[in-house]
Amino acid sequence: MSEPMLNILLVEDDEVDVMNVRRAFQKNNIRNPLWVAGNGLEALETLRGSDMPRERRLVLLDLNMPRMNGIEFLRALREDEELRPTPVVVLTTSADERDRVDAYNLNVAGYILKPVTFVSFVETMATLNKYWTLVEYP
Repeated sequence: MSEPMLNILLVEDDEVDVMNVRRAFQKNNIRNPLWVAGNGLEALETLRGSDMPRERRLVLLDLNMPRMNGIEFLRALREDEELRPTPVVVLTTSADERDRVDAYNLNVAGYILKPVTFVSFVETMATLNKYWTLVEYP
């Protein structure tokens, strides 16, 4: 029995990090569809648009981005009645305690520091994949 697909939105402005996520998905045989937005404004447009399915969504969110950063995106997401329940996992280089507290106060499902090496990054994506295949999504 195959697991239902999870629609993943990666909100990340760094092309190298986007490439690393794609490569880590390949190495871990993660087949979930991946959408990419370069900042919070693009992410909101994607979530509100018609291209990305509205069910079984997960957002992987960087915090340090231009135009609308991750915390601003989280505030806008949680203020939107329709998007409020969307699960978000922060995937960032920011070890700032204020960012972590702000993110958890905005109901993120997790806060993960980006690993320095690609091997560690692949392991992190494998762990995340295992987690989201076990979690019951609506």
